[in-house]
Amino acid sequence: MGNIPVMEQTPDPFDQRLAARLASLRLERGWTLETLADRSGISRATLSRLERGETSPTAALLGRLCTAYERPMSRLLAEVEADPQQFIPRESQPVWTDPETGFHRRGVSPPASGYMTEMVEGTLPPGAVIAYQAPPVAGLEHHLWMLAGRLELALDGMPHALSAGDTLRYRLTGGSRFHCPGPDAAHYVIAITRP
Repeated sequence: MGNIPVMEQTPDPFDQRLAARLASLRLERGWTLETLADRSGISRATLSRLERGETSPTAALLGRLCTAYERPMSRLLAEVEADPQQFIPRESQPVWTDPETGFHRRGVSPPASGYMTEMVEGTLPPGAVIAYQAPPVAGLEHHLWMLAGRLELALDGMPHALSAGDTLRYRLTGGSRFHCPGPDAAHYVIAITRP
């Protein structure tokens, strides 16, 4: 089972809540660390450190865990936030940065009870790559709108090259790979709707 690198850093309160939620998701299913390791492809040692909040997960690790738990990453991140609001000022929008790639994710309109759509703002630094083997939930409708920069997005092996102003609509059914070829960061918004 391959290990994905995990970056060491001092955990903040959000990371601690995320660690607790990851542990509770596993316990709710009655899974052992070994079971989750088999389902996610992440070593038991790494899973244990993540659940204890000793390290912050990368986007790749969260992607694997979300696939194992069959939930979108945005939903997982929203579950560790405060109660959802109708008006969401910028300073209240949940922000997460991948310690490995520098990918910056802002929940512009995070998942909330009674709403089927969420909006995520992403900024991927030049040269960065994030790949997901499978979607956490197959069939989610995505509308990706490029705000600035360039993005190479492969969906189930099919490449798409996007530039500022371009929009790509798709249903996520297989693996995906996000790459920013540079020279500037890829800045985009994705609207995601549950089926």
